[in-house]
Amino acid sequence: MTRFFISAGETSGDLHAATVVKALKTRFPDAPIHGIAGTQMVVQGCEPVRHMSELNVMGLGDVLRSLSRIKDVEASVIGWCGTQKPDVAILVDFSSFHMRLGRKLRALGIPVVHFVAPKLWAWGSWRVRKLRKSQDRLACILPFEPEWFAKRGIKDVRYVGNPSAVGCAGGWTMAELKAKLEIGEEKKLLALLPGSRPQELRMHVPILTELLQHIRLEIPDLSCVVPVAPGVDRELLEPLWQQGAKQIDRTANGYAMRADAAVAVSGTATLELALWNTPTVLVYRSSPVTIFLARRLVNLTCAGLANIILGDRPVMPELIQEQCTLDHIMSELMPLLRNEAAAQNQRDEFSELRRILGDKHAATGVVDMVEELL
Repeated sequence: MTRFFISAGETSGDLHAATVVKALKTRFPDAPIHGIAGTQMVVQGCEPVRHMSELNVMGLGDVLRSLSRIKDVEASVIGWCGTQKPDVAILVDFSSFHMRLGRKLRALGIPVVHFVAPKLWAWGSWRVRKLRKSQDRLACILPFEPEWFAKRGIKDVRYVGNPSAVGCAGGWTMAELKAKLEIGEEKKLLALLPGSRPQELRMHVPILTELLQHIRLEIPDLSCVVPVAPGVDRELLEPLWQQGAKQIDRTANGYAMRADAAVAVSGTATLELALWNTPTVLVYRSSPVTIFLARRLVNLTCAGLANIILGDRPVMPELIQEQCTLDHIMSELMPLLRNEAAAQNQRDEFSELRRILGDKHAATGVVDMVEELL
């Protein structure tokens, strides 16, 4: 019997992996699927070997503190795969863990598809040597990546489509979102997205709570919404609830965060906001060590994916570390809420972003690669 192993290591990877699980179930309805699973993967029918939450770390310090647990997860997965012998393993994003795991799975004779290529074009290009040894097929979600990787010796690489581009094509209109939140269409709606990992929330919830307090002095009838993803510790968001922010389920049917403006932590969420045409200010704080290393290793001007795809230009303002202050956020956000021209400038750029990414279904492309390896 054909069987598959699939692994994700964080919330965005869980969402991407869940689409692959669903596509595998459609094409191989009798094939069991096991893996390092998040909530959404389980919903689609993946049986957990270990739970994704055991890998949920952020920053160098957190990784070091969690090293023994991470090694235990890896050892148990290798043991399970050595016994059960899945026909193909699909490793989704989370490259530092998955490149090592992929190499060990291939040593067991298990072919590997790596879905969501590691961003070696941004930093750590020397790691391409490890990537060559850790996968049999590389499924990219950014259009410029196949050429970059092919030039560096990755043979079976292709752009399968961008999950966010397809996932964000429909969903609630702004009017429908405001109706769900029971606020009038004429009221301004601000979306705050403080991240999903515990450390991200601890870093960003305090500054976003302070922001909400101050912005209401400028726009008293402003409404605020905070989307909550599966597995997120809602208690860490309590300061925002106390300021009257409304919460909405990130996995609700038709979810789309089409707000008047947003402040969002750097990550997949900022790309999604661009695809929903929501003018956004990107923010990010981390440990001083993490930021120190990033600034010396990253080969790009911008941090946000939308900005990178649009020519490595700050279409969305980016406020990183010491720039991520209340005054700076307010100065970038207020024009988006009050000046239609400033907001429209971003929306015009986002139209080009949607054209570049296209409308391929990434999960279908990944399953095509899996089938090639059977």
